[in-house]
Amino acid sequence: MIVTLELPPGSVATEGALIERLGLGRTPVREAIQRLAWEGLVDVRPRAGLAIAPLHPGDWLRVIDARRGVEIVLARSAARYVTREAAARFHDAALGMQKAVVESDVIAFLEADKALDEALALAAENPFAARVAAPLQTHSRRFWFRYKAGTGLAEAAEHHVALIRSILEGDEKAAGAEAERLMALLGAHAEAAARRLLPIRMPVVPAKRQEAG
Repeated sequence: MIVTLELPPGSVATEGALIERLGLGRTPVREAIQRLAWEGLVDVRPRAGLAIAPLHPGDWLRVIDARRGVEIVLARSAARYVTREAAARFHDAALGMQKAVVESDVIAFLEADKALDEALALAAENPFAARVAAPLQTHSRRFWFRYKAGTGLAEAAEHHVALIRSILEGDEKAAGAEAERLMALLGAHAEAAARRLLPIRMPVVPAKRQEAG
């Protein structure tokens, strides 16, 4: 709901309202809130509610910069250690992305993207890198949905599938390179969003001196 902006950036929710909306018990909702607060998606304000993190276009670039290194580590490790179980998950993620492109289904694409990230975490056998990457991946999906959803699905799927293919082939070098290309693509989208949406600073033009008369 946060990623797809059903809970709008900058809005305030309450634990009780979420429990009613989700139809879940207090304990799982409270645990989810604690995790989201740790990931920086929710700010818990005692007696004031839950503030949903705002979205600033310039922050997307910061997220991608933070993701780049760890995604390369995960991709290379996944290619080295991929198991049959992880391979099946990668296949499912690739098929899900391709189907989402055909049907122009943004939500299905996001779900397949999350499935890919989970397959990476499983295959890489590096829980430290996976824990660093997970919140950044969530933030990245949220930015992508806000500033890019509905356009470029085919291009994004192509890059993701190329990454999956290199991992399944066990090619560490290629997997690292594909992860870098994917981050470069997302970085280009982030830069475009920042240029388009950040305020333009007008140059200061000095006043002309009056000539002595």
